[in-house]
Amino acid sequence: MKRTDGDRPAGSPTTADDPPDIDDVFEELEELAELVDSPDERKQVMETMQTLRRSRSGRLVGHLRDTFDSRDVGEALVGSFVFGIPMVVEEGTLEVGAHIATHPLLLGVTLAFGATLVYGILHAVEFERIREDMLFGVVSVRLVTIPLLATAMGFGLMTAWGRVDWGTPLIAAGQCLVTSTVMAVGASLGDVLPG
Repeated sequence: MKRTDGDRPAGSPTTADDPPDIDDVFEELEELAELVDSPDERKQVMETMQTLRRSRSGRLVGHLRDTFDSRDVGEALVGSFVFGIPMVVEEGTLEVGAHIATHPLLLGVTLAFGATLVYGILHAVEFERIREDMLFGVVSVRLVTIPLLATAMGFGLMTAWGRVDWGTPLIAAGQCLVTSTVMAVGASLGDVLPG
């Protein structure tokens, strides 16, 4: 299934200086997986894609393994902790959390910004290509687990270390959410950075 000039997107001429890259190979393999007739052939194409993914090296941002396992959880927890400790001990976190707790729009913007950063980090390492890493074939395990780990750690540390007063639950939740948002960014970086 050779790509022809007519198959290339507009503005992407084929030249000697513009050879196909690894993304082109993945696109071709995905097309092939849709065209093959038998489940065995489809499985073989998917295994080839997995092998190609594992063989990729020299990524500037990082890499992902084929499944989100206990090692990934550990990396995410370490990243979350490293990013979160300054937030937990810093008084400014409490002030920011108290402020956004009384401004729902700012709270929503903060959470959306954090979620966008986490998604962007994972998207940079093409998390959506790992089909074995999907819950019910719909959503990535990483995209669900990383924010949950960070939220649990953020709320847990802020509470256990007496940084929040749950007598004022709205303010305490705002303070914990600020911390958890930063921790989620750290968790996603901890998962994807090569080590």
